[in-house]
Amino acid sequence: MAYRKTPAEIRRLEAAREHLVARATEVVAEVGWAHASVTAVADAAGIAAGSVYQHFPSKAALAVEVFRRAAGREVDVLSDVLKGSGDPVERLADGVQVFARRALENRGLAHALLVSPAEPAVGAERLDFRLRYRTLFAEVIHEGMRDGLLPPQNGEVTAAALTGAIGEVLVAPLGTPEEDGTVELLEELTAMALRCAGAAPAAPRP
Repeated sequence: MAYRKTPAEIRRLEAAREHLVARATEVVAEVGWAHASVTAVADAAGIAAGSVYQHFPSKAALAVEVFRRAAGREVDVLSDVLKGSGDPVERLADGVQVFARRALENRGLAHALLVSPAEPAVGAERLDFRLRYRTLFAEVIHEGMRDGLLPPQNGEVTAAALTGAIGEVLVAPLGTPEEDGTVELLEELTAMALRCAGAAPAAPRP
């Protein structure tokens, strides 16, 4: 008869796996994907390197799990804002603000999620999550058009442009620890997003 783990053993393994993923996320945020070796993660988790493979078959599998969880949290937060209270234009502005602010508050992890060089498995996940961001932006843009708050446009194209532009604007700030100019950056980024969607005219240069 095959051995079956007891409920206590299953809980212990699940707790150990959660601990490992949490420590791996911290390592990735600190040193990026390239330097987040199995040994580095194991050291952070306080276990032997070989113990990592009790929970994940490879470094790539662990990296994918770290990415899915961290990126999934950001998608969920953005979804809550874009589907929350206020009219579509207000929610679009709030969504851009919240996404960018959260990235700037955890620059190392955000840099890893958005732009840091990663192995192909993580790169594939990154593309999938970009599509999820685009879908969320497209939904609120279409709602804005239905309500007459945004001009007629191809919502999917605008959403794709916003997703790419927001990430591009954040690349340089996420690569530095400096926090000066964060407020101005958030304001400029939000204004750009609204102009892209046709919600506001371009502000005059001082």
